[in-house]
Amino acid sequence: MRLCKYALIRRWILSGEKISYGSRRFASLSSNPLIDDSHNLVLVEGKASSRTAILNRPASLNALNTSMVARLQELYKNWEEDPGVGFVAVKGGGRAFSAGGDIVALYNLMKEGNLEECKQFFWTIYSFIYFLGTYMKPHVALLNGITMGGGAGVSIPGTFRLATDKTIFATPETLIGFHPDAGASFYLSHLPGYMGEYLALTGEKLNGAEMLSCGLATHFSPIAKLHLVEKQLGKLATDDPSVIESSLGNQGDTVHPDQTSAVHRINLLDKCFSHDTVEEIIECLEMEAAKTNDTWCVSTLKKLKEAAPLSLKVSLKSIREGRFQTLDQCLTREYRMSLQGICGRITGDFREGVRAKLVEKDFNPKWDPPSLEHVSEDMVDQYFTPLFAYEPELELPTNQREAFI
Repeated sequence: MRLCKYALIRRWILSGEKISYGSRRFASLSSNPLIDDSHNLVLVEGKASSRTAILNRPASLNALNTSMVARLQELYKNWEEDPGVGFVAVKGGGRAFSAGGDIVALYNLMKEGNLEECKQFFWTIYSFIYFLGTYMKPHVALLNGITMGGGAGVSIPGTFRLATDKTIFATPETLIGFHPDAGASFYLSHLPGYMGEYLALTGEKLNGAEMLSCGLATHFSPIAKLHLVEKQLGKLATDDPSVIESSLGNQGDTVHPDQTSAVHRINLLDKCFSHDTVEEIIECLEMEAAKTNDTWCVSTLKKLKEAAPLSLKVSLKSIREGRFQTLDQCLTREYRMSLQGICGRITGDFREGVRAKLVEKDFNPKWDPPSLEHVSEDMVDQYFTPLFAYEPELELPTNQREAFI
């Protein structure tokens, strides 16, 4: 029954008709800015024994909308079932891999009170992320350029991730009043030490060398050699991960993060971000900044003070829970959290953050609650509960597909 959902979504996207799946009802194409009915959102390159999906919204930095992700789902499912396809790759068109979900479109839908299409976007992308995390064939993500939020979600669960000297990674959701989602609570929580908490709370950027160092990337190549990497991959006729790994490594470089990188401050980072509460993390950073005047401590504090206070507490709890959960459990929980984030029952921070940072661009969001001391434990806990008793949970085919990560 669960697998039928993908066919329904495809029919809905292609026809624009109203259909239902269980208790969930989807509106037509014309009313949803997250849906683009163009057939060129995801391009395809066919090679000897591989297929490459190309995210193709370059003017929007390949921001993901519902039809892009549904198209990826359709393609990947067909390729998984095709014995002639040995492995699958994905890359971005233009200067970005993907800047994440199309949150401006989400903002517009929230302004209209049209939450059903927002829910359907999260349902579609989280379902695809689980599909990628359980994919039966080797997967290569070429993460050249901006790779943030949902862009990381549709790539990191795969087998291989190649970063370049132009890659910029971040999960900046707390800075717009949201929480790191799209599987972030799973993969961030499995980084060395408390690097995941640091990245989730601050939204700090990592470059390609830093991604390789902490395990977010499996390989690195200078952008000048990326065409050689792709050329060599295109010649492979294999489904053997070790052969693909060797091919990726042939054009790779040994790189090390700059001395100013947080990677070189892992002991200090762990000391500060291992605390149980956001208040204790900030207090520890303030003490270290006062003792040493360390510029990293100062800049980290600045980031934390820019973020939405409720988002900080929600995100910390999310990462901590992610350490003890499987990928499907993290996605199911994040789905609940995301619905809470868009519905406005607890706070309007997400809508306000997008307005201030991306729409009106006054860069002066009015967070609610305005400070950490105004964030109650009940507010945080409410994020982790279903939106309504009748709201369906995210359905993942865990009895048919088991995650490998």
